This record gives sequence, structure tokens and C-alpha cells, in this order.
Amino acid sequence: MMDLEGGVYANRAKKESWRTVLTLAYQSLGVVYGDLSTSPLYVYKSTFAEDIQHSETNEEIYGVLSFVFWTLTLVPLIKYVFIVLKADDNGEGGTFALYSLLCRHARVNSLPNCQSADEELSEYKKDGGGSTEIPSFGSRLKSVLEKHRVLQKILLVLALIGTCMVIGDGVLTPAISVFSAVSGLELSMEKEHHKYVEVPAACIILVGLFALQHYGTHRVGFLFAPVVVIWLLCISAIGLYNIFHWNPHVYQALSPYYMYKFLKKTQRGGWMSLGGILLCITGSEAMFADLGHFSQLSIKIAFTSMVYPSLILAYMGQAAYLSRHHLIESDYRIGFYVSVPEKLRWPVLVIAILAAVVGSQAIITGTFSIIKQCSALGCFPRVKIIHTSSKIHGQIYIPEINWILMLLCLAVTIGFRDTNRLGNASGLAVITVMLVTTCLMSLVIVLCWNQSVFFAIGFIFFFGTIEALYFSASLIKFLQGAWVPIALAFIFLVVMYVWHYGTLKKYEFDVQNKISINWLLSLGPSLGIVRVRGIGIIHTELVSGIPAIFSHFVTNLPAFHQVLVFLCIKSVPVPHVRPDERFLVGHIGPREYRLYRCIVRYGYRDVHKDDMDFEKDLLCSIAESIRTGKVGINATPNDNNSEKEEEKMTVVGSSATHPEGIRMCDDDDDDADADNNAQAAGTSELKEIRSPTLVRPRKRVRFIVPAESPKIDRAEREELKELMEAREAGIAYILGHSYVKAKAGSSMFKKLVINYGYDFLRRNSRGPSYALCVPHASTLEVGMNYLV
Repeated sequence: MMDLEGGVYANRAKKESWRTVLTLAYQSLGVVYGDLSTSPLYVYKSTFAEDIQHSETNEEIYGVLSFVFWTLTLVPLIKYVFIVLKADDNGEGGTFALYSLLCRHARVNSLPNCQSADEELSEYKKDGGGSTEIPSFGSRLKSVLEKHRVLQKILLVLALIGTCMVIGDGVLTPAISVFSAVSGLELSMEKEHHKYVEVPAACIILVGLFALQHYGTHRVGFLFAPVVVIWLLCISAIGLYNIFHWNPHVYQALSPYYMYKFLKKTQRGGWMSLGGILLCITGSEAMFADLGHFSQLSIKIAFTSMVYPSLILAYMGQAAYLSRHHLIESDYRIGFYVSVPEKLRWPVLVIAILAAVVGSQAIITGTFSIIKQCSALGCFPRVKIIHTSSKIHGQIYIPEINWILMLLCLAVTIGFRDTNRLGNASGLAVITVMLVTTCLMSLVIVLCWNQSVFFAIGFIFFFGTIEALYFSASLIKFLQGAWVPIALAFIFLVVMYVWHYGTLKKYEFDVQNKISINWLLSLGPSLGIVRVRGIGIIHTELVSGIPAIFSHFVTNLPAFHQVLVFLCIKSVPVPHVRPDERFLVGHIGPREYRLYRCIVRYGYRDVHKDDMDFEKDLLCSIAESIRTGKVGINATPNDNNSEKEEEKMTVVGSSATHPEGIRMCDDDDDDADADNNAQAAGTSELKEIRSPTLVRPRKRVRFIVPAESPKIDRAEREELKELMEAREAGIAYILGHSYVKAKAGSSMFKKLVINYGYDFLRRNSRGPSYALCVPHASTLEVGMNYLV
């Protein structure tokens, strides 16, 4: 059994020593910076491909170097390292982390089943970077966002666009990284042979890369950091050699004046070439997206001390070499391998291919992670998620997405067969994600950090202008490859929005058609039906009220179990929910009705338990709430308000996090062994409540109560006994199977989205995660038509 829950909090609670920080910084080189570190392979090659020519005046190469230097300094260093990394969501980063922060601070949550009790979670609130008082503009902006649904939808679409471009980057980055690394073969063989080797070699490497994903990165992860370190040392050493050997004065090109000279001379061609220069910051978003695996300090140390200096030296070295080599043979193009000394080209080629694989691995893993987050927040169809490591949190594998990415990656590699067009496509995906981050960050500065609106305007104006310049240069290359990320993002955006829209409409139908608790209570303790032994667990997405599926069931079959539990498993807009805050338990009606509501809360990065321990935790949480007497009647015939109901529910942790609480034991021994167990338990510090032995059950269940617990009154003892007897009789799981259709009179667009789009996605996606671990022999599916 994977113990991923406890590990997350144990690691976070541990005080980070300098040794720990430096170890994390070293490990982050392999996970976070693989993509960014391999950018020198294709930046100059893409920049000088079509729009500008390398002349003897060196104005072009010096101008490009100046642009590369200042772009690397302003975007990854200033924007991400010093500003964006601070906008973490309880240690997590990425586009959805920013959206999650905004959801909590401005109540613009896309999840329909939110409760005020969720705001009491320890990770729900995070102190802002400024004063506790929200500035007047911030409060006005917050109220505007909360009032206007259109603005909330725009914010959601903005976050989804960023997410879709990250997925597009997961297709394009492996293609351009591996293809550029393999392109070094052109300097070692004749051109007519090279064109038959380059594409097949890149495809073989890509197929191998995706085929090995199901093993998980932890098996070869220890090699990632050394590979990237060797690569960075290699390119910085070659850069230093080229600087001192060819042009020691190349450092003068770092002056911004050379950017002005470059644009003045090249004009439109220079502006269009910015799409190639942009590739020097591809992978910068990974610093923020992978924040959850490391710490802010470790990522900052790795970038400022190793990655940033190495990349600057590499670009300066290439510029120094090219400034002394203007008549490059027509067979070869300006690129990374031209500046590598001939004797080192084969070893560097091997290291480059390994570094490209490492960089591709990081973006593929990041794609899996962000799709899991989208799925948890109801914005992506449910997919199979496999945790490849029982020790390292967050390492997951999604088979369907993996093979889709592989096919798309091979398609663009074979279709383009050109670094230039791959670069145009990758550049647009990268800069779009950065623009989305800039827009969301400006809102975070005002709403979450409570900073001045002028700081937010300055942030979006300064960095937004830079990114908009690069975005326009990339967009102009629409027909030369930039259409690919737009097409991919459009397809994934349609899938995400259709799924989210259908899920929202389905939940609204549930809310509108839920049964009044007043009607239920008016039936009396027997509910007007035959109550049979056992526990009936009814899965529902409602956090209050009785689902319509229950009345649909009892209307056709008027019998149900003696103990009914309405179970809601939901996601909340925080990365993790602590195990001791997992369960929210309450009675429905008086105690003698034996109706319970249990809400199980998970964060968007949490691991859902998929074994029998979840069942034990569920029953122990109900038993613990009965023992402590905290579970009051959360609805009365005169009060059907969901907020009142919610107030009477209590937070109960899992049995693993509550050693002082009730524990449940399954006893399969005979009567003699059971008596011995009872005697042993009586002499220990624990007391036990056992079910009567009138008829020998197939499986005996015991609740072991701590000795120091207060005396349990008669009513609570009877309730616990009945819960044990019901568990011994067995558990039945009632799952709803919905058929969602647009109701009569709906618009053509709604019918198209619901009847065809959402229905297709629902039929071809997986069921809820809890349905996969339910025993088939104990499962009952109740079909119901939803006319939304």
C-alpha cells in the first residue's frame, strides 16, 4: 500500500538544512532545467533560418546575443525567480496553482460543490505578501469578479488556455529537443545520407522515450541530474574556449545598444526573427510548475549559480565563433554543433541526446501532472492515473495521454522534419503560457498579496509588453508551423470546456432535483420501507440534501439497509488536504434514523486511496464522531438550510492519523480465539465494544475504544453496536449511472455539446476513481436519465 499521504506532510514539516537545500538544488537540475538547458541546440539555428542573414559586420549576431542575454535576465531570472515563485499555492506551482489561489481569495471557484467548511482547512488560507487589509481597488475587483459569471468564465478559459498550451508544449518540446540533438549528425556525414538518418533516429529515440514512461522516472531519475550537470559544464566550457580563442571582446554585445542597432538594420526581418530568439527561455515555466517537488530556495540556487551562467557562456561562445566565421559552407547551417571543436563533436552529440531526453522527460511528466490537476478540478475527462513511485509524491503515469502525446510528437517530427518550423510551433506555445501566467499573476498581486494596483499594472505592463512582442513575432509565423500549438490547444480546450460544462449542468440537475429532507423525515425511522441488515453506501456528488437517485431506487424497490451513508468524494481548490481533516461527518435526522452524511475531501494533487483502508477509515470516522458525541442532528423538519446542515458536521481524521481515536478490527478467528482477544484487550489500555454473539457471523468486527475516552452513554453504545452489526452483515455500494441529455427546447448549441460532445467523452472516459475499487459483488448501479 502506498503511503503517499503522510510523506507529503512529513517532508514539508522537516526543517530544511543547507545540506537538504543544496541536495534539492542538485536534483532540480535534472527535473526542472533539462528543457531550458538544451535550448542552445536550436536558438541560433532557428533565428538565422529565414528572416535575417549573418553578415561580416556582425551586427546581426551581436544583436541576437544581446536579445538572448536580456531575455534570459528579465524573464527567467527577474520574473520567475524573484517574483512568480513567491506565488505558490501551499508549495505548489503552475497555471492551476495561480487559478486555485484566485478561486479561494475571490470565490470564483469552478467547482460547484464548495462549502464554507472547506475554508477552515489548514491549507485553504495563505497569508498574503502585503498588509492584511485589502486595498479599496482590490476589494472592488474582488466583488466585481464574484458578481459577474462572465468574468469568472473568462478567468477559467484563460487558465485552460495556459493548460492547453502546456499540453501542446508536451508534444513539441520532445520533438524539437531530440530532433535538434540528432541534427548534429549533419556535420559527420554527407548530406544525402544525413536526411535519411536524422528523422528515423529522432523517431526511434522518441518512441523509446514514451515507451519507457510506465516504468516511472524514479528508476532512472538518479541519472537525470548528472546528465544535465555534465551538459551544462560541457556547453559552458566550450563557450569559454570559443570566447578566448575566437573573440574575447564578445562581452561588449551584452549592451542593450546592440539590440537597437540590430532592429534598426534588420527592421521587419529582425522582428520576425524574435520567434527564434524566444526559444532561449523555453522551459522557464517548469521552474514554477515543478515547484511542488522542490523548494523556492533550491530552485533559485540551481538557476542563479549553475543554469544561468552556463547558458550565458554557451550563447556568448557561439556568438564569438560565428563572429569570426562568416563564409559557412552551404551544406551546413548556423547551429550549435558548428561551434563545437571537431574532435569533441561525437561525445558532445551523445551528451546532447541524453540531455534532450532528460528535458523531454521533465515536460512529459509535467503534462501528466497538470492533466491530473485539471481532472481533479472537473476540467478534464477522468483518465487512468498510475503512481509509479511509492516514495516520491507526484510521479504519475497516464497511459492514454502518453500514447496520444507520442503519436502527436511523431506526427509533427515526421511532418515538419525541420528545426525551424518546430521552433515556430514550440515558441508560440511557450510564450502563450508565459502571457497567461503574467495575466493571472497581476490578479494574484492585487487579490492575494494585497499589494497596490500600481505594482500589478507595472508588472503586467513591463513583462506583458516583452512577452507580447515575442508573441506577435511567433504568431506571424502561423503558416510556418505556429498553427500546430493553436490547433492542439483548440482541440484540448474544446474537450476541457465541454467536459466542465456537462459536469456543471449534471450537478445543477442534482441540486434542483434533490429530495427534501423534510419529506424524508416525515416517513419516520423506517423511512416507509423495509430496513434490512447491512450498510448501504450511496455515492453522490451532493454535499447537502438527498440525491434523487435514492428516491428513484426506493420507489422501484422499497427496501434498504439498516445504516445508510450518503458518501460524497470531492476535490477542493487546495493542493493537499491533511489526512486529519479528510472526513466531514454528520447525521441526517434523529439518531434512530441511522442516516449519515460523509464528505471526503481531496486536494488537486492528493492521492485517492484505492484499497480497503478507505472503507475502514470511513467507518472509523463515523464511529469516532458517534463516540465523541460531536455529530448532532444536521437537519430538522423545520430547518432544511444547507448552511445550517453544514454547521452541524464535524471534521474527523482518518484512523491512521488518529491513534487516540476508535480503531476497527476484523476478527476471523473462532469463538475461543475471540474470547482470548477480548481478555487481552481488557487488560490493555484499550477498551472494546463487540457485537453480541447470538449468531456466529462470518466476519466479526470490533471497534477498539481508547481507555481514556469519556464514558459512552447508552444511546451512543447502541448506535455503535448497530453500526458493527451492520458492518458484519456486509456493505453494499450504490452507484449512480447517469444518462445526460439536453432537455426539450434547448438551443442547438447546447444539444450538440451535451448530446454528442459530453456523451462521447463520458462514454470513452473512466468512471469515478472510487468506483474502480468497489467490489463488483457488492455493487449496485442505478440508472437515471438527466434532462439538463
